[in-house]
Order: sequence, then structure tokens, then C-alpha cells
Amino acid sequence: MQELTISFIGGGNMAEALIAGLRRSGHDGTRIWVSEPQQARRDYLHTTYAVQVSPDNGEVAKQADVLVLAVKPQQMKAAVNGISNCLKADASVVSIAAGISSSSLHEWLGDRVSIVRVMPNTPALVGAGMSVLFSDADEMHKQRAEYVLQACGVSVRVERESQMHAVTALSGSGPAYFFLLAEIMKATGVKLGLSEELASQLAAQTALGAGKMLAESDRTAEQLRHQVTSPGGTTQAALDEMYEMGLPAAVRKGVLAASKRSEELAG
Repeated sequence: MQELTISFIGGGNMAEALIAGLRRSGHDGTRIWVSEPQQARRDYLHTTYAVQVSPDNGEVAKQADVLVLAVKPQQMKAAVNGISNCLKADASVVSIAAGISSSSLHEWLGDRVSIVRVMPNTPALVGAGMSVLFSDADEMHKQRAEYVLQACGVSVRVERESQMHAVTALSGSGPAYFFLLAEIMKATGVKLGLSEELASQLAAQTALGAGKMLAESDRTAEQLRHQVTSPGGTTQAALDEMYEMGLPAAVRKGVLAASKRSEELAG
């Protein structure tokens, strides 16, 4: 896999996370190409990661064994315009754009192109990403995509593309839900008399520890919640108030709204 040339159309944060992971894993920078319209961003990526850069999508696509489409959904159609003729016959095209369906990508790139659709999330920036992929392409193309994704976290597959809307709502958008909770916890800690620095540290480390327990324990989230909640104690008082104020319903509605928006983006 390290002999593959991996190209990116778009040099934003998520592309950078994947590039950083690939470089950490030992992938040669001369085998990584990035197309990015902003000169300053190209210079930064070239200097920081020793990768090849260009303003030309076609030039970057021409090099690719694996082409990662890392642009915003609204920009995708324009970004891939005209590149299908540049692709190698056995190239793997990996899209990380939320809501853009495989059928839309085939419409823009042609039926012969092997497409893997992926929903990553921003913890990839710190090597703790959760990526989910769907593809009707051959196993080789799925394995190539997994090689890229696993350089900065965990990847799993789903069997039906329709499941990608729920994936987007749960793990794709999910980090923002936890950030909001940490933001509220910090602000409340400050209101209770803690310094901003201490309140931030307490919220962040608590989130890290809780996430680690959830990921590494053999217990469910519900079991872990019960474990930390003593009847009549402080945690019980907090959770009772949260239930009373409708927190579970608000979270459910939020996740459903994200899934619905993903469907709308898919057209």
C-alpha cells in the first residue's frame, strides 16, 4: 500500500488530517499529491508534510492510484468537472463529502470509475478519527480507502448506502455534540467560581476519560452511567434535572435533524 500514489482534491482540515496520518505511518511524501487553489495553503502543506502540491485538479488526478475528494459538498460537482479522463483505469476514488451519493459521483465522473464513499470525523486531526465507508466497488478499492483512513483512526464498513445518513448524524456531526456539552460544562464551572483555565481542563479531561472508558470497557454506555450514578447523590441530582429539562429528547431530535439534512444534500 505504501507504493500507492494518493492524491487529494482539496487541502482543508480533513485532507490535512489524512495527510498527517499517512506521513506518520511512513507513506512517502513524493507519493502524496494535493490540489488546492490557495497558494498560501499549498505552500503550508508542502513545507509541513513534504508533499507535492498543485493548483490543477487534473494534474493531481492524473497521478492518483487513490484520489480523495476532500471538498465541501456544494463544491464537489465543479471540483470533479473534467477529471474523469485524467484518471487511471484502476484508480480508486474516495469521497469524504457529506451527503453526496455514489450515484451523483458516477453521474459526474462516469460509470467506470470505482467509488468509495466515506464519512470521517474531525478527531482524525488527532489520530482518533471514526470513519465509515460504503462501496459497491471491488475489495481492492475498499482496502485502499481503509489504508488511508486507518492512518488517523478507526474505520468500519456499512452494507447499505442509505445507512450513511445515520452515520453522518451520529459520528460525522457527533463531535460537535460533545464539544457543545463541554462548552456548557466549562461555562457553568466558571459561573460556580472556577477559573476558565481550570474549568476547561476539567471538562476536556472528563470528556477524554469518559470516551476512553466507553471505547475500551466491555460495558455499555447505559451500564457505565449507572456505575457512576449513586442513588440520591450529586450525579443523580444532575441527571434528574437534565431529564426534566428534556435533554434526551433534544439530543434525539438533533441527531434526526442531521440525518434529514444529509438526505437533503443527497438530493
